[in-house]
Amino acid sequence: MQNNPETSLTPSKVSILKTEILSDDWYTLRKITYSFENKDGSVQHLSREAYDRGNGATILLYNTELRTVILTRQFRLPTFINGNETGMLTEACAGLLDDENSEDCIRRETEEETGYKVGRVQKIFEAYMSPGSVTEILHFFIAEYSPKMKVSEGGGMAEEHENIEVLEMGMDEAFNLIRTGEIKDAKTIMLLQYLMLNIR
Repeated sequence: MQNNPETSLTPSKVSILKTEILSDDWYTLRKITYSFENKDGSVQHLSREAYDRGNGATILLYNTELRTVILTRQFRLPTFINGNETGMLTEACAGLLDDENSEDCIRRETEEETGYKVGRVQKIFEAYMSPGSVTEILHFFIAEYSPKMKVSEGGGMAEEHENIEVLEMGMDEAFNLIRTGEIKDAKTIMLLQYLMLNIR
């Protein structure tokens, strides 16, 4: 019988020895020193940095009758400094939870960013998006939309310096943008592939 890799490491195998805050400007960057007991019983002392920006939620709006999806496009500085010539990224609507539960958060973010007011949302899974360095868990949702749900132009919150373009495109076009490499955002690829496998 094989051990489940997610449960074979007990909490007693890891001890946090020291935590230092390296930056607390926008979010929190910590340097953590810890001990880790290996399978052979030997103990390692290691230091790693972990970036804590809170947890988030993301959603893909889709319409099976029209065979369309709603995506967004906005400037993302980290992509610009790592090879994205324009810094613009096509992605699914998303936001940080702050003090909200994930469903309330994603309904609010959907209306702010896309202008669509959705009712029922379906949670499909959770995922750590960059577990080697970022603490965030992202809650993934899908929801059906119709034109009558459009209550505003969307575009995000001006006070948060958001400048978001709302995109409505055919499902097949969106799937093809993954194949061509024009969609590079991980959460968006995951949501579109879920749609491809389970909805169409």
